[in-house]
Amino acid sequence: MESAATADTLLAGACVLFTLCMFSAGLSDLRHMQTTRSVNNIQFLPFLTTDVNNLSWLSYGLLKGDKTLIVVNAVGAFLQTLYMLTYLHYCPRKVKIIQTKSTQCLSFSLTVATLLASASWTLYGFRLGDLYIMVPNIPGILTSLICLGLFWQYRQVQEKSYSLLQT
Repeated sequence: MESAATADTLLAGACVLFTLCMFSAGLSDLRHMQTTRSVNNIQFLPFLTTDVNNLSWLSYGLLKGDKTLIVVNAVGAFLQTLYMLTYLHYCPRKVKIIQTKSTQCLSFSLTVATLLASASWTLYGFRLGDLYIMVPNIPGILTSLICLGLFWQYRQVQEKSYSLLQT
């Protein structure tokens, strides 16, 4: 029995670690928005959906009395709200979406972090026998796998930070 409790504690720790990494992956977007004073190649929807998700999980954590859910999702809700406010601050007033076959607008680190966080929470819910934790994380796994497929299909082109010398 003690080994099962240890496994559950380690899994809960992995959930917290991967989820906090996923939430902090947006810090690079935040820094980009602040330095360029624009929202070029940054999408608003992931911040919004993650914030709504955090607030939902925070409510569930409060109802259940699960400190792991409460702490992680309070931090997540704070960070996602910060990202959204920064985005809205620098967002130009235009509604134009250009569809390209480029993954430049997707964050690879956020995709990987979301996959790890969603998979660990699904496993955590499975270990607890709690469908309310397990099921809502399955879309995160699926969308992350789709995004990874897009990264594989449409590789990002590295911009050269130098210019060729003419001879």
